Amino acid sequence: MIARRTFLTLTSAGIALGALAACSNSSGGGSAGGDDSVEVFTWWAQGSEKAGLDALVKVFNEQNPKIKFVNGSVAGGAGSAAKDMLQSRLQTKNPPDTFQAHAGGELTDYINAGQIEDVSGLYDEFDLRKAFPDSLVELLTVDGKIYSVPSNIHRSNVVWASAAVLEKAGIDPKAVPETFDAWLADLEKAKAAGVTALSLAAPWTQVNLLEAVLMSHLGADAYNGLFDGSTDWAGAEVATAIAAFEKLVGYTNSDRDSLDWPEATALVIDEKAAYNVMGDWAVAAFQEAGKEDMKDYVYFEVPSAASGDKIFGFLADSFTLPVGAPHADNAKAWLKTISSVEGQEAFNLAKGSIPARTDADVSKFPAYQQSALESFAHDKICASIAHGAATSVAWLNAISDATSKFTSGATDAKAFQAELVSAAESNMKK
Repeated sequence: MIARRTFLTLTSAGIALGALAACSNSSGGGSAGGDDSVEVFTWWAQGSEKAGLDALVKVFNEQNPKIKFVNGSVAGGAGSAAKDMLQSRLQTKNPPDTFQAHAGGELTDYINAGQIEDVSGLYDEFDLRKAFPDSLVELLTVDGKIYSVPSNIHRSNVVWASAAVLEKAGIDPKAVPETFDAWLADLEKAKAAGVTALSLAAPWTQVNLLEAVLMSHLGADAYNGLFDGSTDWAGAEVATAIAAFEKLVGYTNSDRDSLDWPEATALVIDEKAAYNVMGDWAVAAFQEAGKEDMKDYVYFEVPSAASGDKIFGFLADSFTLPVGAPHADNAKAWLKTISSVEGQEAFNLAKGSIPARTDADVSKFPAYQQSALESFAHDKICASIAHGAATSVAWLNAISDATSKFTSGATDAKAFQAELVSAAESNMKK
C-alpha cells in the first residue's frame, strides 16, 4: 500500500474540501420510483463516467436489493448542464435524493445557501474517519462539519499521446519531455507531420488546459496562492503562463468548441491527433478502445516550465445529502455504498481514478492508476479550477467565460488577464 501524502492546506486558499444497471431515467426532472427509490443526480452520462456509475450501481443493488436506483444523470460539459438544472431544482425546493459535486470550493455556494446537510454523523456510522486519510478528513471539515462523501480522487493535468502518431512525427514515445519548452518542440514536430498536434474540446476543457499551464509555469506554491491572494493574478508569471496557453491553443483543432472531452480524446485514440490534456478519466476510454498502456498510448504530466515541481492536479467527485431529500434514508444507503471498499474499488477501476480509502486493494489497479497513486503519494498537490476544487461556482463561471472569449479571439492576452484579475477580486474570500 502506498502511503498517502498529507494534503497542502488548501483551506487557506478558500478551498475547503467539503466546502468533496441503471434503471429508469428521471432526466433530472424530479425524484421518481416511490418510497423505495433513490434518485442519484450526476453528470455521468457517457463514456468511462457512465461505466463508473454503472459499476457503482451494481454494487449498490447488491448491497440494497430493496431500493430502486433512479438515474438522474444530465449530460454535458463537465457537469455544467447538470449544475444549471440542479440549481433550479434546489431553488424550487425540489432536490434529488443525492447529487454529485466536486469536493472543494464548488460546495461553498450550497453550504452558504443551506442546501446540503452536515453528514459528519455518517463518517462515524460508516467508520470513514479511519478509512480516509486524516488530512483528507480534516480538509473535508468546514467549521466542524462535513458536507460530502468522496467516491474517488482524480488527476487533472495529464497529457495523453498516441504512440503511433508520435513515431510518425519523429518523436520517441518513450522519451517524456522534461520541460514545457521541450514539449512545445514536440508539438511543433507533430504539427509539421500534418496531424492535429493537440486535441481540445469545449470551453471547460480549455479551462482544464489553462489550469495545467498555470501549474506548470507558477509551480505549486504560487499556483495555490492564486486562490488566497498571496499570488497576484496581474503578475508577470501569470502573463507568461497565458502566453504559453495561447501557444498551445494555436496547435489545436479548429472545431474544438463543438466537441466534448470524449471526442477530443478519441482523436488521439483514433491516431488523428498527437496529444490531449485531460483528467485521468480518459484512461478508461483508451482501455475501452482496446489500446495497450505504454504501447499504443503514453501519458505524462504537463511538464514544468520553471519550478521543476512534480504536480498532481487534484479533484474528487463526492456526493451530498440535500436538505429536504425525498428519500433521505435511501440517500444515506447510497453514500454508504460509494464510500465502501467494494464501491470504491469497483467505481475507480472503471473510471480511471484512485480510491479515497486507504484500505482499498490497490494491487487490483492497472498501470495508470498505479502511477497516479505514486504521484498522489509524493508530488505536490494543486487544486483544479475546472473541476471545482479551487474555486466557487461563480468564480469558475467567470474564468470560463473569460477563457472562452480569449480562445475564440474575442479578447487578447492583456484583456484576458484583466478579466482573470477581475474574477479573483469579485470572488476571492477576504
